[in-house]
Amino acid sequence: MSVLDPRKDFKTLYSPPTKAPVIVDVPEMNFLMIDGHGDPNTSPAYADAVQALYSVAYTLKFMLKKGAGMDFGVAPLEGLWWAADLDAFANAAKDEWDWTMMIMQPPQITPDLVSEAIHQAAAKKDLPAVARMRFDRFHEGLCAQIMYIGPFAAEGATIERLHAFIHAQGYTLRDKHHEIYLSDPRRAAPDKLKTVIRQPMQPVGIPQLVIA
Repeated sequence: MSVLDPRKDFKTLYSPPTKAPVIVDVPEMNFLMIDGHGDPNTSPAYADAVQALYSVAYTLKFMLKKGAGMDFGVAPLEGLWWAADLDAFANAAKDEWDWTMMIMQPPQITPDLVSEAIHQAAAKKDLPAVARMRFDRFHEGLCAQIMYIGPFAAEGATIERLHAFIHAQGYTLRDKHHEIYLSDPRRAAPDKLKTVIRQPMQPVGIPQLVIA
């Protein structure tokens, strides 16, 4: 039985160094995605989205294993973060944050498989957010990223360091702040949490894309 492991197959994307940022070119990949708004620490919509994503992702894993004899490790949860008012995002006004939570899927996953997995997952448990789930391609392109270890609330200094690195390379920020959660916060101590912090970038002089 062949086994796909996103953390090993895409090691440069999921295992950046902690000491200094690096530049990566992120290819187009498939994702399960759910959009939402509000504080991830208190919003029921956020908790519902995470539950639905994992439920469908694991259903797909077992479907592919049973139907095609192919196993794969479920990829880590990822989040795109932004706000209509950029000051609200910079100042951690989390009630005003917008987000897209997502889990990468291997190339063997098709829209028909996703539709069937959503149907099966929803039949087993109440998943309020599953109706908002979509299966989509996402191409992030040129980015800088770094591994951060510690509590989510203390990410600020590392984010500033990442942004400074981008500017020092002659680039400017582009599009949405991106985080990849390699640790389960229910099981790991806050000071042990591993998070990939990624920021898309573009050369200075190109008009910055509008975040929609």
